Amino acid sequence: MPALTLPGRVAAAAAALAVALPTFIAYNLPPSATFLNQAAALVGWGVFLLVLATALPRGAWRLAASAAPLLAALGLLLGAALLSPLWTGLPASLALSSGGAIAAALLAAACGAALQRAGLGVSAFRALCVGLVVAGLGGTLIALVQVFAPGWADGSVIARSSIAGRAVGNLRQPNHLSSLLLWGVVALVALARSQRWPRGTAMALAALLLFGVELSGSRTGALGALMLAAWGLADRRLERVWRVALGAAPFAYAAMWAVMMAWVRSGAGPRLESRFVSNGDISSSRFGIWSNTIELIRAHPWTGVGWGEFNFAWTLTPFPGRPVAFFDHTHNLVLQFAVELGVPLALAVLGLLGWALWRAARAAWTEPDPARAAALRAGFVMVAMVAIHSQLEYPLWYVYFLLPTAFVWGLGLGADRAPPALSAPSATLAMPAPPRFGALSFGALLLWLAGLLSVLDYARVVVIFAPPEGAAPLAQRIADGRRSVLFAHHADYAAATTPGLGGDVLAGFAGAPHYLLDARLMQAWAQALERSGDTLRAVHVAQRLREFHNDTAEPFFEICDEPDAVIPRALFQCRSAPTGLGYLDFR
Repeated sequence: MPALTLPGRVAAAAAALAVALPTFIAYNLPPSATFLNQAAALVGWGVFLLVLATALPRGAWRLAASAAPLLAALGLLLGAALLSPLWTGLPASLALSSGGAIAAALLAAACGAALQRAGLGVSAFRALCVGLVVAGLGGTLIALVQVFAPGWADGSVIARSSIAGRAVGNLRQPNHLSSLLLWGVVALVALARSQRWPRGTAMALAALLLFGVELSGSRTGALGALMLAAWGLADRRLERVWRVALGAAPFAYAAMWAVMMAWVRSGAGPRLESRFVSNGDISSSRFGIWSNTIELIRAHPWTGVGWGEFNFAWTLTPFPGRPVAFFDHTHNLVLQFAVELGVPLALAVLGLLGWALWRAARAAWTEPDPARAAALRAGFVMVAMVAIHSQLEYPLWYVYFLLPTAFVWGLGLGADRAPPALSAPSATLAMPAPPRFGALSFGALLLWLAGLLSVLDYARVVVIFAPPEGAAPLAQRIADGRRSVLFAHHADYAAATTPGLGGDVLAGFAGAPHYLLDARLMQAWAQALERSGDTLRAVHVAQRLREFHNDTAEPFFEICDEPDAVIPRALFQCRSAPTGLGYLDFR
């Protein structure tokens, strides 16, 4: 493998900081289990994009114009997020959180396009691939511990798996781990081809990553193995050995699964039976939530329910046969846009994204330069994988998936009419002396600073849920938390679910229900509405809570089953007659 020059090493190290480090963090502080991972991604990507942007010529932001469809789609989403509080009940903190993430994606896509147009796209992509391979190998090691030595997982260095016998990585979700490792496989193939790694070593590492995907037990991961095979079949520029290896990926995955299941049946291995089907439902309630979502779209086709308001609208709309989990997302990108933005705006956004995806595919499969073609095709596979994942989950709502996707997509879109790529061994990011500091560099610096400031802002609500010794009284901590720019809704949740704080009994419910309506919050809300004399709305919230059949709420409803019919009839939570209300009556 040729030695990287210092600039290449700097870019690769920055990529590892941006891509790998966030996936290694297991330690977390309440109330969010993934905040530190996302903050680390923001800081890391600020550094990575700053390193890359200083290699661009002055006025490089103009080079991003080739990514116009993607930038326009992100711009529409940014506007929808920031304007949502003006006509919905979405708290400003949630709008700013979403808007900040989308703005960061805009920056990443613009930098990717500009780098490609400047002839540095291949170098930047290889640096990113180094970070992805590091993340993938580290994630596989974590997966091995979680499945084969779960006692070693202490929760601070290695996260404990919440699903027996399945790996969840330090991101704590099997589907996130599987997509990360699949990206690692694609990056490994790209690096092995460009850097002339020994094939045996590269293939052994790719098999290890695929085994990590199998350990996650993710259905998305199994689908990703099929996508690797599709890549091998479609990309005729791949060496024959890699085409065969990628084509064999589904069979290798199936063989790994069979071996693991045989080990389980022998009695020596962990329990893995629940990997692909949960409680007899292969969709894990997705069919149910999609059906409910379509009903909401029919009821609000033009303007939708508002950005970030799906959970609020779905929870407060009568669905007697609803899935009993508290969904905060539709688990399908197309339906998510349609239900929150309305059909016309959703079609505009999806049309722009489809156009951007088609242009990236066309550039990848028509590029004459071998080095750039290899990078573009690997990058397109990464984007296609997360696009498929987004039809079953919502990975792009996490910045550690959103920013790499936007960056790689921007690289693909920047290939139109770009100059010839710098080829190895000279394919390095030449850092100017002194570095150029333009608009994109300034944006990267702002991203880095925003990541750091978000940690300080988050600390305002951490003390509510994990108070240090000598902390202020709870009421004071909640009051301080409500001054948080990005996380005030968490303080509202604490106020809403903590009795005896005094003040306006409904104050905490102005923002908290718009983040996630769970059983505890719904019960507290219903009781607060009843105490304030708003019995009709209290009955409606109680009826919706009953539809979830949640164990936590059973004591709230158990009196309704008392044989004395007089007592239940007088209690609001026991009423069954429809209220005629909808979610709009709670804004």
